[in-house]
Amino acid sequence: MNIYTRKQQWKLLLLITAVCIGLSSLWYTNSLIGKLADQERKKVELWAQGTRKIADTSDDAGDISILFDVIQNNETVPVILTDEEGNVNSWRNLDSVRAQDPAYLKHMIEVMKEEHPPIEVDLIKGKNYVYYRNSTILMQLKYYPLVQLAVISLFIVVSYFAFSSSRKAEQNQVWIGMAKETAHQLGTPLSSLVAWLELLKLKGVDDSTTAELQKDVSRLETITERFSKIGAIPKLDRTNLMEVLRNTMTYMQSRSPRKVSFDIHSKEEAVHAPINAPLFEWVVENLIRNAVDAMSGEGKLNITVTDQLQYVYIDVSDTGKGIPKSQYKSVFQPGFTTKKTGWGLGLSLSKRIIENYHKGKIFVKQSDSGKGSTFRIVLKK
Repeated sequence: MNIYTRKQQWKLLLLITAVCIGLSSLWYTNSLIGKLADQERKKVELWAQGTRKIADTSDDAGDISILFDVIQNNETVPVILTDEEGNVNSWRNLDSVRAQDPAYLKHMIEVMKEEHPPIEVDLIKGKNYVYYRNSTILMQLKYYPLVQLAVISLFIVVSYFAFSSSRKAEQNQVWIGMAKETAHQLGTPLSSLVAWLELLKLKGVDDSTTAELQKDVSRLETITERFSKIGAIPKLDRTNLMEVLRNTMTYMQSRSPRKVSFDIHSKEEAVHAPINAPLFEWVVENLIRNAVDAMSGEGKLNITVTDQLQYVYIDVSDTGKGIPKSQYKSVFQPGFTTKKTGWGLGLSLSKRIIENYHKGKIFVKQSDSGKGSTFRIVLKK
């Protein structure tokens, strides 16, 4: 299991935990709301019973006094009392100004009907109906968990992006520090190798031997130059991409299995774009190396260059095992690798070089399981 996979699993676990906490909070709050709603209905039923008792003139004055207290103590639940024909007899806990308008009272009756069925009250003069709705406190409590979850979610999102930005900045500093330290460490033995190579030439060592040594020394100089440019703003020069691609392909072909065929296609002999050649070569090498590994030492590798008006498209295709669609973006994450050995940094570094330094794009254009993959580089002309 690679670092990227473990990180994704931890993110998923944290997300599931957060969802469980949120759902538990909603369930508990809804349970409280249900209990409060039952209590409010009982209050309204008591209010309706008090209204009926007051209308019953057989009750004594003491009972009437108590019933008036029951009715007057309802200071939270909005209620409307109507007769059988729907005429409003009385109301309580509504807007005192707007309640003077019969249209407002009829509208409130319709709203109350949607929330709760009316309570029937049998009076001497006929049936009356008590309409009611949830109190303001209950309504606030009903929406409180949603507001709470929204605030918590916003806090989590802001915290996540702040943490991610901080972590990326820290990773960038680590990358830059490692790259520059590597370039520094390579510099001393490289200078020594250059001096020894000149000494071998003076002593008349076979030219073919010194020529091969010169190639390796030049290669080390290129690698050192690449590492030294990480973290700095590289200079982009208008360069013939076809020449750079052919040189890189030739170098990689000589170090790849013989059963892997290499080819490059373009309608133009020369295609120019502003690039930093050492860094761009590094990207192409990473793509070719991954393609050769994906083909297990046998297959075809093609590079196709398309020159458009404002952009240059470079497609690197292979006939390897392919990449699942779910991993199209994951392959560019640091630490992601399908190999038993490897750091999983090649494509991540390639993405950084193309998008941060060259202001271009690199992505998986197409991939079919068992048929191969195509990576596309987009450069501005």
